Amino acid sequence: MILLLTLILNAIRIYTYILIASVLMSWVPSIKESAIGQFISRLADPYLDLFRKFIPPLGMIDISPIVAIITLNLASNGLIVLFQSFY
Repeated sequence: MILLLTLILNAIRIYTYILIASVLMSWVPSIKESAIGQFISRLADPYLDLFRKFIPPLGMIDISPIVAIITLNLASNGLIVLFQSFY
């Protein structure tokens, strides 16, 4: 069971890095048009679009990635607490 929790937490950590890379790529459009940029966008955009529906951009700043990363962090902390309560 510890192995499963470790795999899930590592997957969340990797996905968080993908979200951060997507945000950084949005500052440089030529990177986002590359093959790696398109791959990262295909992975990150469906999750970010969930938050973009409810959180409008503040001028030129899109805070939905911040909320998405905080949500992933809360989910991983919740999994740890849930796991500790059973074992």
